[in-house]
Amino acid sequence: MYKILRDNIERKIALTDAEWNTIIEKTEFIKLKKNEFLQTQDSNSVYEGFVLKGAFKIYILNENGSESILFFAFENDWMCDIESFYHQKPTKYNIKAIEDSEIVVINKSNKTLLFKEVPKLIQFHISMVERANILIQERLLDVLNKTSKQRYLEFIKKHPDKTQKINNKNLSSYLGVSHEFLSKIKKNV
Repeated sequence: MYKILRDNIERKIALTDAEWNTIIEKTEFIKLKKNEFLQTQDSNSVYEGFVLKGAFKIYILNENGSESILFFAFENDWMCDIESFYHQKPTKYNIKAIEDSEIVVINKSNKTLLFKEVPKLIQFHISMVERANILIQERLLDVLNKTSKQRYLEFIKKHPDKTQKINNKNLSSYLGVSHEFLSKIKKNV
C-alpha cells in the first residue's frame, strides 16, 4: 500500500528495509472521505502529507466567504502548510479532500525524530523544500503573467487525467475567474 511513497522517496535516496520501517513507524495512515478536511484555517493541527490515492484542494477562505484555491494535490504529491508546519503557527490554509482519499501524514515532532534516526532523509527533505519553492514561484509567475486561458490550457496539459476530478467551481477558483468566464474559456478551447 505504501509502495508509491517508498518509490517517491527512493527517486532521490536509497532506503534500507530498516530505514523504511522507521519511516512507517513515525507516520500515520489516514482515509478521508470527499469534503473532509485534513486541516482547517487557523487551527493548530498541522501535518505534512503524501497523497497515496485521491485528490485535495489547498485554499484560503476570504473575508467574504469565497474560496481562493492555491494548489491541488493528487496521487504522488506532497502537501503541507509549510510555515505552520515548521514554525508551529496556526494554519493559513484549508486542506480538503475533493474525492475519497488515502494519505500518509507525519507531524513535526515525528519528522524531527525521523531526521535523527535516518539522517539521509535530510537530503530528501531539502529536495522537497526546493521543489515546493519552485512550485510556489511557478504559480505566482503564472498568476501574474499569464491569461486565464493560458493557465487553463497549461493546467489541462499538465494534468490531463486529473481535470475530471475537479469541478468547475474549484477550477474557476484556482484560475481566479468566475464560473461563467471559465465556461467561456472552455467553449473557445
